[in-house]
Amino acid sequence: MADMARIGPNAILQHLPVLDAAIGAALRGALLHRAGVAAPPPDAGMWPEDEVARLHHAVRLFLPDRAQSIQTEAGRATGDYILAHRIPRPAQRLIRALPAWAGARVLSSAISKHSWTFAGSGRFRVVSHRPLVFEITQNPLAQGPSDIPVCHWHAAVFARLFGALVWPDVQVTELECAATGAARCLFQIAPLPVSAGPLP
Repeated sequence: MADMARIGPNAILQHLPVLDAAIGAALRGALLHRAGVAAPPPDAGMWPEDEVARLHHAVRLFLPDRAQSIQTEAGRATGDYILAHRIPRPAQRLIRALPAWAGARVLSSAISKHSWTFAGSGRFRVVSHRPLVFEITQNPLAQGPSDIPVCHWHAAVFARLFGALVWPDVQVTELECAATGAARCLFQIAPLPVSAGPLP
């Protein structure tokens, strides 16, 4: 249907080589079949949100011990794709040249303007800048129930972008997750504390 909610295809595409490496192409194909998901072509446009959600849920359901590492790696690869193809090089140089707080604001603004590519029908907003906190309400990829936050793919995308352009040592923490019953998914993005080092 023309009005079907959609998400950027990298939410699926970047999972495929990671799954192939983790479980093999045959089992990856079986996993997609079990989830009722078709593998998008490499040049796919926006992809149906429900298919993306089913794949993310299937990875967590059928590969519980490896889901976090698989989805984190797929998120990093998605961040790499965005850096290579979606953020112009001059814009990247500008963000890196700014003080970190200013670069974080510029990058956050760009992410907010393109949030439909990773939030689909969910609603994204920047909750605060200091500390930097992102919110996704009605996140279609946060299917539960779960005892712990499950948005490893989103967290890894944010970590890759901010790690490359703002804070080399960045930490993304999902403070709340809809899969655990929370009203929203809440992500804090911040540089890792600077270690004082050993005492002399």
